[in-house]
Amino acid sequence: QVQLVESGGGLVQAGGSLRLSCTVSGRSLNEYGVGWFRQAPGKEREFVTFIGSWGGFTKNYADSVKGRFTISRDNVKNTVYLQMNSLKPEDTAVYYCAANLGPLTTNATEYEYWGQGTQVIVSL
Repeated sequence: QVQLVESGGGLVQAGGSLRLSCTVSGRSLNEYGVGWFRQAPGKEREFVTFIGSWGGFTKNYADSVKGRFTISRDNVKNTVYLQMNSLKPEDTAVYYCAANLGPLTTNATEYEYWGQGTQVIVSL
């Protein structure tokens, strides 16, 4: 059974940075693509970024975070990171990581395994 645990969320001022971690247990992370999604109050869950399996050479970002967020992976630590810089109040949301053995996708419904989420609040 694959389990994902997010950490690193918190309260930060606009313009600040946070690094989220998604640690996988139960299986090796190598063969899984991993995505980050977020859900703000009253809104649908939306795609943020994903990274391909193994070397993680394939990445994709939502337009809203391009140039500010960076996804990376450390297969030795079984962890995927989301570095978030130049944070804006509109980045406030619960952030979820999800893992998938299938093709990379921005569609949340196609991910097999999910973490419980970590809250990010960006204040003015």
